[in-house]
Amino acid sequence: MRIHREGTSILVVSLIIFLLLNSLSWYFVPCKIFNILLLGGSLFIYLMMVNFFRSPKRVFPYDDVEKLVVAPADGKVVVIEEVFEPDHFKDKRRMISIFMSPLNVHANWYPVEGVVKRVGHQSGKFMKAWLPKASTENERSLVVIETPEGTEILVRQIAGAMARRIVTYAEPGEECFIDQHMGFIKFGSRVDVYLPLDAEICVELEQKTIGDETIIAKLK
Repeated sequence: MRIHREGTSILVVSLIIFLLLNSLSWYFVPCKIFNILLLGGSLFIYLMMVNFFRSPKRVFPYDDVEKLVVAPADGKVVVIEEVFEPDHFKDKRRMISIFMSPLNVHANWYPVEGVVKRVGHQSGKFMKAWLPKASTENERSLVVIETPEGTEILVRQIAGAMARRIVTYAEPGEECFIDQHMGFIKFGSRVDVYLPLDAEICVELEQKTIGDETIIAKLK
């Protein structure tokens, strides 16, 4: 298990703060119970942060990725529906939404292989990520990928009530591959994948997904 690069500096600074805080407490506060509780609380919070920034090395388990759409994130499928996509396609698409809790891995993977056609970022609100309005009103980024067969897939990273920073590594014009990190969302949120209407959906509502492993759809 590795630590994601987005968390390295945060974990180092946090460790220094916790060590300093506990050292001062043990030196100046005579109450042993308080010091023990502070130490336990600091250790718990720090381990939660380490867990949040973990970055498992994954390899898609199948050789043939043609026309497969793979989960871009760990989490739970909260939406499978036909919706109007207003930012890029401006028509109806099949949308699969994966909600990431604070306990999930928060790295995001490319769901298909191809060429990145567009990358965008839109400011917005920080409502709870599982609300339907979050897809169009929350802080969000957008990545459009064209597969070798010419099909465009849109992936939207959405901030939530806790997630206040979206990191997107994709750049227009570059080739992208399954197994590559597309970005990172800090402290829990959601990823939406927009597919053609004739795509075969391979997951169900409430199903748990594993990023870069779970097949969520097949393209015609």
